[in-house]
Amino acid sequence: MARGRKSDQDVPERFEELLERLEELVGKLESGELPLEESLEAYERGMRLARAGTKRLDEAERRLEILSGQLDESEPSSGGGAG
Repeated sequence: MARGRKSDQDVPERFEELLERLEELVGKLESGELPLEESLEAYERGMRLARAGTKRLDEAERRLEILSGQLDESEPSSGGGAG
């Protein structure tokens, strides 16, 4: 039987908390003090967090683009010149 994915369980709801966890994992990995198996598990968790963070940033960017487009459409056109 294939190992279940824990992607939703490991990913915090808040983006800021996601970044904090990712930074902690990077620090542990950079320290070089983790045994190989723990390093691999930390790397896997880090990749899940990085993918989730990228997805959230992409979604936020799309929302901003939509909102920006809506604002641009609702603004009246000015004459462009000073009178």
